[in-house]
Amino acid sequence: MKYDTKQIGLRIRTARKQKGMNQTQLANALGKSLRTIQKYESGEIEVSIAMINELARLLDTTSTYLIGYETQEKPLANMSDVMQFLFQLDQMQELGFRIDVKRPPEYDGWECSITFNGKDLSASENADMCLFLEEFKENRDEYASYQKNQKSYQDWKDKTLAYYSSVPLSEKEQEELTEEERIRRRNTFLDKQFRS
Repeated sequence: MKYDTKQIGLRIRTARKQKGMNQTQLANALGKSLRTIQKYESGEIEVSIAMINELARLLDTTSTYLIGYETQEKPLANMSDVMQFLFQLDQMQELGFRIDVKRPPEYDGWECSITFNGKDLSASENADMCLFLEEFKENRDEYASYQKNQKSYQDWKDKTLAYYSSVPLSEKEQEELTEEERIRRRNTFLDKQFRS
């Protein structure tokens, strides 16, 4: 999926005007030519994600606004919404996860987790999900320990969303099975599991 360069250009122009800058001032602040800024704003050339981030910083806006990525302020309003999100996540072709449950009496506590295998080649975005989760943990821990302020934490989230907004996902195809076929496949599955 490519970004809509015309829409990005329009948003850059709008943010620049709201900031009270002219194109020459913006070009000087970025170390770019006036013609480059004009091409950004007209949508003639594609703006890199690094430049989107720099423009967002200079224009006091967000990277997600500039690329046109829309997020709801609170898309998850109740536990049903969270569960529905997990059901949807399970239907994504490019992501695959395992659900782990630890509970008594085999385990002292009660923990449930979702695990993405970054080396699972059948799920093409798992490696990126693992990279994201590593960065998320690091940034979240820094924010929780007051090493990072709220603005820099929010900036990291915004840049991350902008970067991954062009990575498309598709739904897995649901296969309708007859009862006989389902039982046959179940038996094959169990045979493989008990052999290994």
